[in-house]
Amino acid sequence: MNDDSLEVAIVGAGPAGVGTAVALERLDVDYAVLERDRIGSSFRSWPDEMRLLTPSFPANAFGVRDLNAITIDTSPALALDCEHPTGEQYTEYLEAVADFHEVSVETGVDVESVARDENGFVLETDGGPIRARYVVWAAGQYQYPSSDGIEGATHGVHVANVDSWTEYATRAPSPESAGTNRIAADGAGAVAETVSDVAVVGGAESGIDAALGLAEAGRTVTVLDDEGTWQFRSPDPSEVLSPRTNERLEAALEDGAPIELVADARVAGIERDEDGYVVTTTDGARVRSRAPPVLATGFEGSLAVVDELFAFDGEFPELTDRDESTETRGLFLAGPQVAHNGQQFCFIYKFRQRFAVVAEELGERLGVDTTPLEAYREKRMVLEDLECCEPDYCDC
Repeated sequence: MNDDSLEVAIVGAGPAGVGTAVALERLDVDYAVLERDRIGSSFRSWPDEMRLLTPSFPANAFGVRDLNAITIDTSPALALDCEHPTGEQYTEYLEAVADFHEVSVETGVDVESVARDENGFVLETDGGPIRARYVVWAAGQYQYPSSDGIEGATHGVHVANVDSWTEYATRAPSPESAGTNRIAADGAGAVAETVSDVAVVGGAESGIDAALGLAEAGRTVTVLDDEGTWQFRSPDPSEVLSPRTNERLEAALEDGAPIELVADARVAGIERDEDGYVVTTTDGARVRSRAPPVLATGFEGSLAVVDELFAFDGEFPELTDRDESTETRGLFLAGPQVAHNGQQFCFIYKFRQRFAVVAEELGERLGVDTTPLEAYREKRMVLEDLECCEPDYCDC
């Protein structure tokens, strides 16, 4: 790729990057998607058993978009013939969309920094600088596994590094005494110690998914979470367990799955000894894990690379009503880190409604005809009234 070659650089080839690129394909705009790995790389790293939380269903003929679609006229349900795609399956869909629309994707390009100057932006990559008048940051939220500041976290394994829960279950020795309590000495006296095949740190979606996969593979699991997300309900599935995960968990517990859920348990550290691993909470509770504890402790989003180019309102980047950084003109955000009125657009069916908004703004600034994007409005895949993004509860 030549320097000074782009009007728009899109960073990241996940659903946000590919979806925004498809919208730009309708316009006379010179763009490229820059991807350090491959299309859908985050989805490729999912454990084999993990599936999309939102259901896919082919309802386009009735004016309703498949919840996991990133374009106005596709349906992963129809393309993949399944309701809850695996990561690999969803990657097949993303690749098919990119191929059909001839999306310009440059793989193997790692964007290491972005700087603004009088002519636009300079993106420093591992292959040299790339210039662009505008940048759409679509690199996603699940790039850099976080250990949440836990001492001894290197003794655990982050969910992002697990290929299969069935395979991981084999890492736990014989479960003959797992799931029981025992007394252990810690140098200051005797303390109660819960024993499990695997301790899971974090009880949000990925933690519960891990627990269910491990229990299905015949292992006892103790889930430790500082809030106990499974106890709460909300109309916004980004704040609590999704209906699918909650249903799976309740069904598993009713069937006697060997899963112990421990709320109000903030993990302070992990130690290793001759019997395995000991997870200690801030209130002194101890859980012994026969296999390396699983860290479902979230991720540091890709915004860490460009966070100095955004202002933040708490944990959320401040954006205009066109999803442009309030701090850096010409830098737009697409994907699960978009938030308005304190509400996260962290599911595909939410953030896809902003693809055409960003594309239209870019087209207008570049002086090209944006009427082809009216198709997005006709197909109800544009959300512009951000007043709807209020944390109101449903009627039932």
